[in-house]
Amino acid sequence: MIDSLLERKIEKRPDKVRLQGRILFLTEDPELIKRQLAGEDLPWDTRNPANNPKLRDDISTDEITPAHYCFYFDETLGEIPYLGLKCGEVTPIGRGDVKRGGFVCAVSGKRRGKGSSREQSPYAEMCAGIRVVIAENIERIYKQNCQNLGLLTSTNFSLIDRIRSGEEIALSEFTAGEDEITRQVIEYGGLFPFNVARMQGKVFLPPIENGGESRPMTVAEKIFARHMLNEKNEAGVPSVKPGDTGFARADLRFSHEYVTPMAAIFFERYVGKDAKVNDKSSIIFFRDHLTFLDEVISEEKKKIGLLDLATQLKLKQQDFAKKQGIKLHGELTDRKGSEGICHSIVLESYALPGQLNIGSDSHTPHVGAIGCVAFGIGTTDVFNSWITKDVRVKVPESVKVIVRGKRHPNVTAKDFILKILSLDYVRSGKALAKVMEYAGEAIEELSVDERATMTNMAAEIGGFTGIVAPDKKAVDFLVERRGMNRAQAEKMIEGLYSDPGAQYAHVIELDAADITPMVATPGDPGNGKYIREMNTPVPVEIAYGGTCTAGKNEDMDMYALVLADALKHGKRVADSVEFYIQFGSQETRDYCIRRGYLDVFQKAGAHVIEPSCGACINAGPGVSTRPDQIVISAQNRNFPGRSGPGQMYLASPLTVAASAVAGYIVEYEPSEKRELVGA
Repeated sequence: MIDSLLERKIEKRPDKVRLQGRILFLTEDPELIKRQLAGEDLPWDTRNPANNPKLRDDISTDEITPAHYCFYFDETLGEIPYLGLKCGEVTPIGRGDVKRGGFVCAVSGKRRGKGSSREQSPYAEMCAGIRVVIAENIERIYKQNCQNLGLLTSTNFSLIDRIRSGEEIALSEFTAGEDEITRQVIEYGGLFPFNVARMQGKVFLPPIENGGESRPMTVAEKIFARHMLNEKNEAGVPSVKPGDTGFARADLRFSHEYVTPMAAIFFERYVGKDAKVNDKSSIIFFRDHLTFLDEVISEEKKKIGLLDLATQLKLKQQDFAKKQGIKLHGELTDRKGSEGICHSIVLESYALPGQLNIGSDSHTPHVGAIGCVAFGIGTTDVFNSWITKDVRVKVPESVKVIVRGKRHPNVTAKDFILKILSLDYVRSGKALAKVMEYAGEAIEELSVDERATMTNMAAEIGGFTGIVAPDKKAVDFLVERRGMNRAQAEKMIEGLYSDPGAQYAHVIELDAADITPMVATPGDPGNGKYIREMNTPVPVEIAYGGTCTAGKNEDMDMYALVLADALKHGKRVADSVEFYIQFGSQETRDYCIRRGYLDVFQKAGAHVIEPSCGACINAGPGVSTRPDQIVISAQNRNFPGRSGPGQMYLASPLTVAASAVAGYIVEYEPSEKRELVGA
């Protein structure tokens, strides 16, 4: 605990707010948005919603603050909000438009703020003058980032009339329905002032009641129970249930160069330039997002200094890591690239069954594949965790996803998750902020690498996290990949299963035999369809295999299987296609060397790239450069503009490699059992 914070004066915000300014309705019609930016106030009928224009659904944080503009980590972000917002094929909002418009409120439809955990998005809105966000439903990380910064959120559209009339609105309108801790975070105007008040003993932390008896718990609830702080501020309570709120002690806290600098600035500004973080040994930094940016960033963006800003992100993280003595997995010194993507390295080297891990990235659930609870947090949560070593948690409900039976040989975990994403339950937002627990024979048969694809893409579901109960496959992973003693690994997974009678918000049951290779059509990972149901061939110009989701050892097995098969039949990557394969980590690169895959990739005509996030965030080879360019990618997201202006289809590593060879989107059809080259 930092002594100076105990004497800091902290007060709650006023119990009534008056929001004086205009309302920006983010509609599907770009002309309506342009008219609002030009000064027209759009009429809105709160009593008869059917009379109103259609609001944009699924606005991602990529659209609120496109990746390249997240290199800013100060008030300059106020010029940026909604720069990537697409209405049809139009991006109607220009730099500075929102700030000049005098808007105090922004309104949209379902699933606002989906995607990346970047806190730059609500921070940009705040810096542009937005003080309240209204939407039909709001994604968990984005909403929590808003609360942490002091930006008000609501799903109550009747507030629109009251804001327009300039009347005072009780702060309780924005805390209604929230848990006790979230209510106080909002009342104190953000997470940091709340945490200071917490250190000073001024806030009320509700005890976690277990009614004197244990209850059947899901595997995630068991892990939460081990980590939630009790009345003595020690980790561990007898049991938890959905809705319990408190603070959970984190085993591991990590961040990357997109987030660490802004968090470091917040830490130095609000805590002190010479203050030390709490337990540096459980904090890890990564330089993994922008190592190939210079190869794809446009001259226009270079001219406005964005490449220089990206370099500043790297330097700020390096300096803070050195000053604090924090482990930094950085750039390579002998060649371009990084040690690895944060999620890849955390799974390979750090995460353990039963842990609770937090990271500055929405794909932190990746390591749920090993049987831990891991979830993404924003910048303010990151820097607060450096002070307290804990994180605010409301125990989520769980959804059980059971995939029964045996999968087809050309179907992978990616096909399973694209199928799940296409379900109405997920698309309507009912799975938001819930734990996705994957089970069933088809899941048990998957390796830890493949399970990681499922848990990783809990982020695209909008879930709190994804998890698979650890079993013999998890033990084998720890023994074979970490060199852990088998008895030690087996002891670690004891009790980590869902109890009979554990309660779920919903159960999804699928038969693996019904699922054939899938793609998600451009615009959203939820646009899943079976390839065999596509009526006309879709030619591709770019195929990309990589990222945290698809740059693992087993993903490389799949690329190699398809390309070795192609070579065997006298084929290679089609002349019309550029195929990029990017490792998730140096460990995976070494694995490929040992297996002889590099030779296969190169002979088949694929471009091999050192580890980095790269194309997935529009920052490396494999990005599109034209709106009509068609890309097939094994990454996790295809939101508008995320990886360039082109049309991106998501698919499994098998499908991506097969399509690269064919020149158009196609299922991989294994004709016989084959040994991989070099195996």
